[in-house]
Amino acid sequence: MVVRQRVKHRCTARALAWAAGLCAALGAAACPAGSAAAGPARSNPARFTDEATSVERALQLLDQRLALMPAVAAWKWQHHAAVSDPPREQAVIRAAAMLAAPLGLSPPPIERLFTLQVRLARDEEAELHSRWRWGGFDFPGRVPDLALELRPQLDRLTHELVRALYLSAPALARPDFGARYAPRAAQLLRSPGWSSASRAELLADLGAIRVVPTPTLARIEASRILRIATTGDYAPFSAERHGELQGMDIELALGLARRLDAQPVFVRTSWSTLLDDLRRGSFDVAIGGISATPARASAAAVSLAYLSGGKTIIARCPDAHRFESLAAVDRPGVRVVVNPGGTNEQYVRAHLHRARLVLYPSNSTIFDELIAGRADVMITDDVEVELQTRRHPELCRALGGTLTRADKVLLMPRDPLFEARVNDWLRGELARGAPAGLLRQALSASEQGRL
Repeated sequence: MVVRQRVKHRCTARALAWAAGLCAALGAAACPAGSAAAGPARSNPARFTDEATSVERALQLLDQRLALMPAVAAWKWQHHAAVSDPPREQAVIRAAAMLAAPLGLSPPPIERLFTLQVRLARDEEAELHSRWRWGGFDFPGRVPDLALELRPQLDRLTHELVRALYLSAPALARPDFGARYAPRAAQLLRSPGWSSASRAELLADLGAIRVVPTPTLARIEASRILRIATTGDYAPFSAERHGELQGMDIELALGLARRLDAQPVFVRTSWSTLLDDLRRGSFDVAIGGISATPARASAAAVSLAYLSGGKTIIARCPDAHRFESLAAVDRPGVRVVVNPGGTNEQYVRAHLHRARLVLYPSNSTIFDELIAGRADVMITDDVEVELQTRRHPELCRALGGTLTRADKVLLMPRDPLFEARVNDWLRGELARGAPAGLLRQALSASEQGRL
């Protein structure tokens, strides 16, 4: 009798965890009114999705999948069904691999990952059946139907998990992935079926997932996701303000996602890592005031130009008359501030030999260096100069024309079909004057302090 009471107490504690996990996995409709899972609808502004968030989402989905196993075990218990179902188990594993292949995820590591999930699920169900034989059946609440409720939820979680793994792939390939995410795995994998050993095994399987070459457009159509890289530091094109992305190129990117019938996912990049991120396969398209250069064109596909301009000179208004030419800037004692890694740095290093270069890492606040007198001049794109002189009355354009001519383009992995689709969309946008209109809106928003 004492043994039965102890077992029942342990099962009751586990039942509370099962109920929470079941609520998360089945969604808000399965939760009581007012529960945390049934929160209010939220707006969805454009924001960055970083690698850590994508990995954590995958871990949450893995946990939700295992959290459904007590309900599966309860249905099988009530219907005297066997715990093991080899045909169903193999079908789940094969389905996951088939979903992953069009996304460019190598099938064998996906099969190993889902084989682990199936084994953990089977072990959890077997343990519960053993406990119920000793302590009695005490699953909390109504037992969901296996065919009508649980398996559709498991199939939905499989689809979402494969998509999450796709977004997480760059992080999963990092050599330190297991060590980096072990603490988060311990926090997020909370269902009773997990152990320290199974979490470690899971991280090893996740770290083995790799991307294989797949045409970009095919991946987008299969995943219904468009991964958009941008720096978020280059108004009026792409600027992060209070965690929200704004600017003319953000609106253009959202329009491209709509044309492709894909969910936009914004990925952070930087001017110094843009091409490296392309080689890592971190994005499908990059946008945000990117200038066409020979180096970029040799490493990637570039779109039609949607805006043209060039480099010009900006300085404090009282000093602007001193810097009306490149020769006037390239003198000893002149401090030229520049953000590293982009075409601004390339230009000044190639053309300035006597002025002193001042590297400043944040493109978002670099103009404060001019205002504060810690630098004398900056050479940057004329569109940015137009915006900054509107935003900061202390700053003036020193050169009426431009030092160079450059086109703004989208940067993409090489895929002729995707390039054609992007350029076809862009021709339509140019024909109706969308880029020019978005630029006017962005400059106006800057004047009003909204960008």
